[in-house]
Amino acid sequence: MKNKRVRKCLFPAAGYGTRFLPATKAIPKEMLPVLTKPLLQYGVEEAISAGLDTMAIVTGRGKRAIEDHFDISYELEHQIKGTSKEHYLTEIRDVITKCTFSYTRQIEMKGLGHAILSGETLIGDEPFAVILADDLCDNEEGDSVLTQMIEVYEKYKCSIVAVEEIPLKDSNKYGVIAGVEIEESLIRVINMVEKPDPKDAPSNLAIIGRYILTPDIFDIIRETKPGKGGEIQITDALLELAKEGKVIAYKFKGRRFDCGSVDGFVEATNYFYKKETL
Repeated sequence: MKNKRVRKCLFPAAGYGTRFLPATKAIPKEMLPVLTKPLLQYGVEEAISAGLDTMAIVTGRGKRAIEDHFDISYELEHQIKGTSKEHYLTEIRDVITKCTFSYTRQIEMKGLGHAILSGETLIGDEPFAVILADDLCDNEEGDSVLTQMIEVYEKYKCSIVAVEEIPLKDSNKYGVIAGVEIEESLIRVINMVEKPDPKDAPSNLAIIGRYILTPDIFDIIRETKPGKGGEIQITDALLELAKEGKVIAYKFKGRRFDCGSVDGFVEATNYFYKKETL
């Protein structure tokens, strides 16, 4: 396992998106567009930019639009072929040709840890990335967040979590880490707490939706008891690896938008609109 490169990216995409109802009653939240591109496509493009070529997507009921999006639409292609509108499909065609997609379903919503475990059949015994499409990241000045994390993994060969500083009052929305700085922007994690009250937070460094995980995480998740909210939390499973010194937190370069919230979604839309029109 240690000599294997990261080539697969897991996308947990079975959630209900209740904060965006009624829009998400029939549309997967991962398919909500920022400008003209669905959130999930931004995530897939980030994975491709990091050299990954296999996308493993954990879906649920009512998520067929995801599979249809990452497929050829022969009728649509035929209708716009040779017209001025043909270029609109260039980006998604490029994505489809650069990687392969596989899917499995999460039958019950039991937390992020359970969602990741549901993807084991698509990942196998190798290191892999995880992208939560709700967290839309951009780095105007260089490599994508996942590309940065791959470089860290190749040096340390252990699980990596992306973190950013947050206001302490928001600690109850995130997994929060504490640890010892080993290099600039790199912290060897010694403690992780899922959604702590501000008074109990071990730091102001919150985990965002980017991970690189080693395959031993699957066996640990299987043994992890439900935690905060009665769900199986990936934070609790990673804490077991952290106790062995096998988790590094990386303070990434770039911006992250919480597109799981309406405020963050609007902020991301405005940001990318300005970027596109400059």
